[in-house]
Parts: sequence; C-alpha cells; structure tokens
Amino acid sequence: MHPVERLESTRVYANAWMTVREDRIRRPDGSAGIYGVIDKPDYALVIPLDGERLMLVEQYRYPLGARRWEFPQGTAPDRAELDPAELAARELREETGLRAGSMVRIGTLDVAAGMSSQRGHVYLATDLTEGLAERELEEQDMRAAWYPRAAFEMMVRAGEITDAQSVAAYTQLLLHEHHR
Repeated sequence: MHPVERLESTRVYANAWMTVREDRIRRPDGSAGIYGVIDKPDYALVIPLDGERLMLVEQYRYPLGARRWEFPQGTAPDRAELDPAELAARELREETGLRAGSMVRIGTLDVAAGMSSQRGHVYLATDLTEGLAERELEEQDMRAAWYPRAAFEMMVRAGEITDAQSVAAYTQLLLHEHHR
C-alpha cells in the first residue's frame, strides 16, 4: 500500500521530452493535497573510462544559460522507453562516437524525487573504440574531451562540474571499484 493515494491525475503540459501532471491526492491521515509531477522517461548515463581517463561532453544547458561539462547521458526521442543498456550504448555512440566492448551497469539515480518520476541508469563503459559522433539536432554545439581522473575531481571541487548526475555517478564508480 502506498502512503499517499492518487485520486485524480490531470495532464497540464506535454512535449516530445516530458509531461507535467497535477495529481489530487489523499494523505494517510485523510487530508487532501496536490502534487505537481514531471514525467520523463528513464535516462542512461555512461562513464567512458580508458585507463585513468574519463570522457566528458560539454554543451549549452538552456535552463541554466551556461555551458556545462558532464558524462554522456540522455533519453530516447519522443519519450520512448528503451532497454537501459541499449539506451546507454546509444547515448555513448551518439554523443561521443565511442563504442564500448564492455558496458557494466553500476547504479541507479533518481533525478529529483520530490517532483519528477525520472530515474537514471549508470553504466561504466570500457574497452572503447573511437568513431564518429551521431548527435541529435539539440546536441549540435556539443564537444567531447578526455580528462584525467585527477582533473575531473579538481573540476568538481572547483565548481566547474556541477551536474548532479555526473557527480553522483562518479561516486558510484568509486564504490564499484572499491568493492570489486
């Protein structure tokens, strides 16, 4: 049983990437309330690792009005639900041109559980082969570059990498390596 009962759900907005709904709810004590929920399909985030190098992508993030470095990540077009491993391979190829000989799932992330249903699946990609990126229209200004792990960590400490999913995924990588 869920502690909160959904009584009614109304879609208030939709586009190719997300929907927004407002749910009337009843709490366990019987009181009424509402939740605004952003529904997006699950995404895959890929950590491309070659020895001590990590590949990052940089792109303009419109809501922030700034360019940001992060690990390759994304969802399928038109809110499609894809197998997470298939999506991870697709995002890696699309954003970096890399193909992975080994793709291991190392974790799951919730984006913003207080307002979004979206979850992320974190993969470690190794045994990499370079190729041409196959970027979508929205990614036309994207750059990809290799960084030593020490440089990545310094960029996080300096506030140059602020993407929460990338920072959390790196923590999952460290835990994965520690417990092998």
